[in-house]
Amino acid sequence: MRRPIPRPPLTLALAASVLLAATSFAPASAEPDPDPRGLGRQTLPEGDGWGSAGYGTTGGSAAAPEDVHVVSTFEDFREAVGGKDDDTPRIVYVEGVIDANTAADGTPLTCADYAVDGYTREDYLETYDPGVWGWKDPEGPLEEARIASSAAQAEQIRVEVGSNVTVLGLGDDAVLTGASLRVHDVDNVILRNLTFADAHDCFPGWDPGDGGSGNWNSEYDQVEVSGATNVWVDHNTFNDGDNPGTELPEYFGRKYEVHDGLLDIVRQTDLVTVSRNHFDGRDKAMLLGNSDGRTSDRGYLRVTWHHNHFDGLGERAPRVRYGQVHVHNNYYTVRDPDHFGYGLGVGKESHLYAENNIFDLHDGIGAGELLYNWGGTDIVEQGNVLMSGGSGRLTPVDLVAEHNTLFPDRPLGTDLTWVPQLTAEVEPVHAVRGLPRKVGAGRL
Repeated sequence: MRRPIPRPPLTLALAASVLLAATSFAPASAEPDPDPRGLGRQTLPEGDGWGSAGYGTTGGSAAAPEDVHVVSTFEDFREAVGGKDDDTPRIVYVEGVIDANTAADGTPLTCADYAVDGYTREDYLETYDPGVWGWKDPEGPLEEARIASSAAQAEQIRVEVGSNVTVLGLGDDAVLTGASLRVHDVDNVILRNLTFADAHDCFPGWDPGDGGSGNWNSEYDQVEVSGATNVWVDHNTFNDGDNPGTELPEYFGRKYEVHDGLLDIVRQTDLVTVSRNHFDGRDKAMLLGNSDGRTSDRGYLRVTWHHNHFDGLGERAPRVRYGQVHVHNNYYTVRDPDHFGYGLGVGKESHLYAENNIFDLHDGIGAGELLYNWGGTDIVEQGNVLMSGGSGRLTPVDLVAEHNTLFPDRPLGTDLTWVPQLTAEVEPVHAVRGLPRKVGAGRL
């Protein structure tokens, strides 16, 4: 079992010494403080969900002045966040729009720049069309070229964050677009006040055996948290940028999906708080645990989701396996039955506790569709309400009863297997009514 990296808490004395150092060594002509409110040195408050357990989540709050960086290019961003083998406390301020699809000299990069060994999408579609190739897995030189091209893109757009790091957007327009940020095998990371936009895969792969009629599968979560401990994801916006999933074309009768998850938390990650974010418009949005067969996740994946706006998502808000997961005081805007599947996914050995959430239903979508049983057994839910018809009236709902009426062949139970303890942020459900105006990037 990987242990967190020991570190002292940010005491008042330590905070004062950091401030004194910054004051003592700053030249008289120093630039204005980019963070006058001290947001970069804020830590997750005590009792604020699972991320406050263990050593707590303090990010880069103890960073020395020389380890505080303001970045506005992707190359500078990659260097500043340190990588997973670096545990130096750092604060990284993101200024303006940073595009991962940009070469070191500032030249924009397109999908054609990553293609190698003669790959083109047109050739791929012509070669592996089921009417020509049949319903078997793609193989041969063109599939190998797709894989090699995908590796070239991954080398460019994936970036890994080190331990003891805070990444904070400056102002209300800090954007990481095209990037796949990985918080992988590290400890103590804070991500705040950023827009994560359009981490698109230039080279989706066709899987004819996925589902009853095949599917296009993509790489690149916008943020992947894997094998990490003590993480706080707060006041961010996650969206498709200028590449909305609803406008993607169809090939072989299936949507040519170029996006993976908005925020996936997987592979023995533990002690995470996800708060006050805006998750916008993605089909398959968020996984907690990525495989029924990954039994090593037992005892991990303890995550709190609170005060988030789940806005027009298709499914996985979130879908949960194994973990003890508290989902409270979130606002679900549920619309467009052509793209909506479910809200909360109850998966294998999941321990979901859903409390005081608002489900704002549109377009004739019913309460029975808000849960889906993906091989789970029980979910504890209390204090959840519906808001529909534009009336603003809050109506109590029994989510499990509604689900079981709609899906009598895969019912859910309500056995209590754990009780959330780190609940300082739990509010009455009516307090969530105006939440969409208060969350996401630019609202700190």
